[in-house]
Amino acid sequence: MTTPGTPAPFFRVENLTKRFGGLIAVNDVTFEVARNEIVALIGPNGAGKTTLLRLIAKLLKPDAGRIVFNGADITALKPWEVVNRGIAGTFQNTRPFRHLPIIANVMVPCLAPRARRRGEWVKRIEAKALDALEFVGISDLALEPAAALSHGDLKRLEVARAIASEPELLLLDEPLGGLNPAESELLAKSIKRLHKGGRFGRLHSEGPAVVMIEHKLKELMAIVDRVIVLDHGETIADGPPADIVRDRRVVEAYLGPDRVDVA
Repeated sequence: MTTPGTPAPFFRVENLTKRFGGLIAVNDVTFEVARNEIVALIGPNGAGKTTLLRLIAKLLKPDAGRIVFNGADITALKPWEVVNRGIAGTFQNTRPFRHLPIIANVMVPCLAPRARRRGEWVKRIEAKALDALEFVGISDLALEPAAALSHGDLKRLEVARAIASEPELLLLDEPLGGLNPAESELLAKSIKRLHKGGRFGRLHSEGPAVVMIEHKLKELMAIVDRVIVLDHGETIADGPPADIVRDRRVVEAYLGPDRVDVA
C-alpha cells in the first residue's frame, strides 16, 4: 500500500490473483510502473504473463487484489472505461475487422472519447490513422483489407490501433511475434521512440509508459528499463536487464535446475 503523505504511483497492481478452477494463474502479484519506464514482463510458457496483462486491461476479473492508475482504483472498471482512462494494449490473438481496409481498423480507436479530446493537432481521423500506420511501418498497405495481411503485419496493425487512442500506459503482448529479425528490430526501436515522445506523440513531452511481453529477448532487453519475471504465476525477479540475465532463479525457471551450473 502507498504510505500516507507520499504521491500515488503512476501505475500499481497490488496482490493481484486470478484462478481458473484449481489453477492459480496469477498469484499475489504486486509491482509498480513509473511514468518514464518501459517494463518487460517475461517468464516461461504458462507463467501467467498474458493473464496478468488481460487483468490489467480488464478483459479478465481478478479474484483478489486491486489495480491503481493515476491515483485511482480502476479494478472494477469495464475495458472501454479503462481505454478512456488512458490504458490500451495488444494481445496475441489479433482480432481486426477483417473485411475493412486497415486504415478503417485504425480509425475506430481514433473515435474513442479519449482520442478525440487530445487536442487539435489532427483535424481528420483519416490523417491520424495513417500517421499511426506509418509509425509501425505499414502505411503503404492502408487500403488493403485486414484479411489480406500476414500474421506479422496484423501484429503491427494491432500496435497502430492501440497507439491511436493515445494511451498513457501501453500494454503489448508479444508485438514482435511473426516479424523477421529486421522487422523486429525496427518495431522495437519504434516502441522506444514512441515512449520517448517521438513522432506519433509529437505534441506531448513524453510518450506512454510500456509494459511488454516478448520472447525475443535480444530486441526486448535492448529497449527496456526494467524486467519483471514470472514463474508459475508468481514474481521471482524484478530489476534491470543486466541483473536479470544473471539471476539464478530466472535461469532455473527457463532451463531447469539441472541445467544450471552450480560452480
